[in-house]
Amino acid sequence: MLKGKRIAGAVIAALIIGTLFFNEIIYFITDFQWFRDLGYEDVFLKKIQTQLMLGIPIFVISGFLYYYYLRFMKNRYEKKVASYQQVISNKTINRWLLVPATFMAIATSVSIAGNYWWQILQFRHQVPFNATDPVFGRDIGWYFFTWPLLREVLGTLITLLFLLVIVTAFFFGAMLMLRRPTLVEVTEGEDPRTQMLKRFLSFAAGNLVVLGTLFFLATAARYFVSLYEILYSPQGAVYGASYTDLHVNLPLYRVQMAVSIAAALFLLVGYKKKMPKLMAAAPIILLVVSLVGQIAASGVERFMVEPNVLARETPYIERNIEYTRKAYGLDEVRQLEFDVDYRLTREDLDNNPETIKNIRINDYRPALESYNQLQAIRPYYQFNDVDIDRYTINGEYRQVFLAARELNMERISESAKTWLNMHLKYTHGYGAAMSPVNQVTAQGQPELFIRNIPPVSIIDKEITRPEIYFGELTNHYIIVNTDEMEFDYPMGQDNAETRFEGDAGIPLRGFNRLLYAMRERNPRIFLSGSISGESRIIFDRNVMERVTKIAPFLHYDEDPYLVIDEGRLYWIMDAFTLGEEYPYSTPYIDNRYNYVRNSVKVVVDAYHGDTSFYIAEPEDPLIQTYSQIFPDLFQPLEVMPEGLQQHIRYPQEIFDIQTVVYERYHMGNPSVFYLDEDLWNIAQERYSGQFQPVESQYMIYKLPEEDQEEFLLSVPYTPNRLNNMTAMLVARSDGEHYGELVLYQMPKDRNIYGPRQIEARIDQNETISQSLTLWGEGGSEVIRGNLLVIPVENSLLYVEPLYIRAANSESPPEVKQVIAAFGDDIVMENTLDQALETLFGAGPPSIPEDDEVPEDALPEELLELEDPLEEATDLEETPEPDEAPVYDFSDATIQEIIREANQAFDDAQQASQQGDWASYGEALERLEEALRRLEE
Repeated sequence: MLKGKRIAGAVIAALIIGTLFFNEIIYFITDFQWFRDLGYEDVFLKKIQTQLMLGIPIFVISGFLYYYYLRFMKNRYEKKVASYQQVISNKTINRWLLVPATFMAIATSVSIAGNYWWQILQFRHQVPFNATDPVFGRDIGWYFFTWPLLREVLGTLITLLFLLVIVTAFFFGAMLMLRRPTLVEVTEGEDPRTQMLKRFLSFAAGNLVVLGTLFFLATAARYFVSLYEILYSPQGAVYGASYTDLHVNLPLYRVQMAVSIAAALFLLVGYKKKMPKLMAAAPIILLVVSLVGQIAASGVERFMVEPNVLARETPYIERNIEYTRKAYGLDEVRQLEFDVDYRLTREDLDNNPETIKNIRINDYRPALESYNQLQAIRPYYQFNDVDIDRYTINGEYRQVFLAARELNMERISESAKTWLNMHLKYTHGYGAAMSPVNQVTAQGQPELFIRNIPPVSIIDKEITRPEIYFGELTNHYIIVNTDEMEFDYPMGQDNAETRFEGDAGIPLRGFNRLLYAMRERNPRIFLSGSISGESRIIFDRNVMERVTKIAPFLHYDEDPYLVIDEGRLYWIMDAFTLGEEYPYSTPYIDNRYNYVRNSVKVVVDAYHGDTSFYIAEPEDPLIQTYSQIFPDLFQPLEVMPEGLQQHIRYPQEIFDIQTVVYERYHMGNPSVFYLDEDLWNIAQERYSGQFQPVESQYMIYKLPEEDQEEFLLSVPYTPNRLNNMTAMLVARSDGEHYGELVLYQMPKDRNIYGPRQIEARIDQNETISQSLTLWGEGGSEVIRGNLLVIPVENSLLYVEPLYIRAANSESPPEVKQVIAAFGDDIVMENTLDQALETLFGAGPPSIPEDDEVPEDALPEELLELEDPLEEATDLEETPEPDEAPVYDFSDATIQEIIREANQAFDDAQQASQQGDWASYGEALERLEEALRRLEE
């Protein structure tokens, strides 16, 4: 009978738990399957294992302590306060005490295990920094891994003490109802009720004294922890322990710690010896010490420090400079003098061909608009972002824009937003668009290296697996390998279809169909006849959500960038380790974090969804600690495929943080630093009509002391409140130099034009300003692009593109002109080559290359023509123009002629569709000339 009751009780308990935690159980099972599908089940289980290893012992120990604390209070109550009526037996009350003790133990264990599991893992696996703080001499790793845990544990103990006070008060009330007090012995001449009250208060006071003693001991521990908080004090001349902190506050914390311990002893002794004055003395002394300490700190700061700040604070300013630089990776910046001269010649330009060929005359924001207008092809495709990278293309080192053509389900028509279409049919984006940063078409739009659907490439880089199942816009779950064919890409009036050939996803066989129907709250997953046992569900496909779910303890760059490697598409993301416990380091990140490292590179396969974490900075103690916690999660950077390693770049997010820090922390002299005598600002530029700090720019150029061009990230500085350029900070990304920071300091004995000064000269140039005014008439918008500062030899070249957006037009901005400045000269021409020719004279003529024309370089329609030169003009009757334009390809390379032929063909098709026969005829003229030149 008893066994049956226990079974029934267990079943009822299981049903209650299952009902209360139904969603949590569903997500736990499905998330485990998700992690296992990626090969990271150990990462998922590590948290659960740690929480169980932490929670179960805490539950047992705390439950035991809570229970015997309640029994201790009950027994003392019955001993101190006799009762004349026992409503319930002692045995029954003892059983009842198990209930609150159990609930309190569950709450304690769940709270501690849920909040401290990560701190416990870091504490157990911590790796030292091998560097110490300058005050206490502790390894900095102690502040990252041990000290935060001590603070959390102490905070929890103080919270538990307050809860015990509340529990004690409720317990007194319950005992008064269950054990009504009476007096066994009555003292003559004293009111019985008064005697009963005295006994009850004596009993309550005993319990409160125990709790008060524990509270003062916890207060002493809190002052011990506070000793180390002075390393993060914001009160002095700089962030970190100052003169007042070390000479007043530090001794004060130690005195307060001693007084708190004395208060605990005085409380116990005073209670035992019935000396209330002694019991009250310790808290009063603690209060007096705290007040005197605050007055002393204020007095020292005002009368000793403020009259002579530098004399008092210089050692601490030096510490702040040193530790802030180390925390942000600025302690090894290589500083070089850049003696700018204005002797740049045409020969110098010709000796730096890769620098000149990679000068960016198109910005990523207008390029993004152009891609979405010209290459989205269908309304449901979208380019979410344009990424900047470099490739070796046809033997040349080129900087390019690259963007993924993703499927945006929000753009599908409402009538097509059925469950089948959303989750079984429309499953992936398709392909990408690529264009060089230095070339535009005759219409001012990006010159496309890779375009269209399916992808057509005119370079030696092809996309053979263009499907994008994992991206930045893939925010919904999909089910693959169903009876429904997947939409692949549009083909005129028809659509190409496909099936997913990868291994990603969780099989929907057996119980899984019901499980995922409950997870997604959609019964169609369970009922649909299109889904079979071979079908697989793929969710969490957004690359940012995907990596954050796997490793939430890392901070991720907001801009994943697309990479083409061996015909496949990959996403590369930068992940950072952050900390807020680096001593003396000023917090710049969200006004909280004061330590950062770019320690991890993450790669996500856009087709298969495979996600790999590579350690890029193995010297970082944080990532060393994390890799010990999750040994199967991280891999050395050396095992990353070589083709992907070539596209690692210094992350713009961390560089932007460093550039802001370095505005002040380039100064090493404490006096100069404190007075801000050499404070810098990031240079200003005019963009889209407004002045703003210059955005850090990826560019390809040759550093003054190097022999080869490389992919660099840079930003110029100006002195505070001035506009002349004083320095340029550069981050290197290529090969063995990856991660190196170089500061080029400009001469201080003469003016070196800063970006804002160049912008002012543009405004003052009569020819340019008149043209800008003329173009702006009639409602057209003139957009001034990013002003680039490009070192060439020992000189600086400035380049800024100009865009025109037609009035009342949804078309993207077009590159209209290019402004170039060198020294005191500034010009505006149709192209960069023309601008450089105006500044420096004509360069050597282009020599046609002997390359063969790739078969896929021209549109299929042209390749199918028996005689392109003859039939190109027969496609449509064209009015005879008054004067045939001349198209000179004498100096063009094969690739340039191919691009012109493609562009002319596209222009002809577009003009034909619009009925613009004059433009159609002009486009055919260009096409005919290009094809004739290719045949020569």
